[in-house]
Amino acid sequence: MTKLSVNINKIATLRNSRGGDVPNVIQFAKDAQAFGAEGITIHPRPDERHIRYKDAYDLKPIVYTEYNIEGNPVPKFIDLVIEVKPTQVTLVPDAENAITSNAGWDTIKHKSFLQEVITEFQNNGIRTSIFVDPDLHQIEGAKETGTDRIELYTESYAHQYSLGNKEAIKPYMECAGLANTLQLGINAGHDLSLDNIKFFKENITGLLEVSIGHALIAESLYMGAESVIKQYLEKLK
Repeated sequence: MTKLSVNINKIATLRNSRGGDVPNVIQFAKDAQAFGAEGITIHPRPDERHIRYKDAYDLKPIVYTEYNIEGNPVPKFIDLVIEVKPTQVTLVPDAENAITSNAGWDTIKHKSFLQEVITEFQNNGIRTSIFVDPDLHQIEGAKETGTDRIELYTESYAHQYSLGNKEAIKPYMECAGLANTLQLGINAGHDLSLDNIKFFKENITGLLEVSIGHALIAESLYMGAESVIKQYLEKLK
């Protein structure tokens, strides 16, 4: 089974736009799990423009599925993750002013840094994953960092699939094959949606988890969160 982790950043964005507590991030996380989601993902950024650091602490006692915290491992983020101790930390090299994540790690150039950070998280009992582009050299580099998993950055697949180009799945298939050979766990995320998730899942051997936020929340505006989450679960079977 491929687990569905719901990224709730957009719920926090909507809440923050009015300065109150509606919609309530904690309640949405509870509901998502009740609807069948097998994980909750958050991606706190330094400016706290959506998920706040306080949210990370508040969510800890109510996430009884997998708790995944994504982010750039700056000192403040590292401290947060070690204190909260989620199930998994996903390392993403996003700049502070980035609207959203837009590239994977250069695992070769940043090997020493990633090794150091990953070792610290693993020593605290936290599973590690690193965000990577679908490039075989980067998968090999990821193995050298000691990470438990990789998260394949799926924006290029999603864009090409929307244009009718199903050949865009090929580099992801090749990377998954190599990752399986290297005994790296495989996660995936970014721009995955109800339209493209089934084809992706069918072609990626060993896919353990997908993290989906923007599309899932947008689809829920039309169809309701419970219906949408159940549709994802069905497509991920």
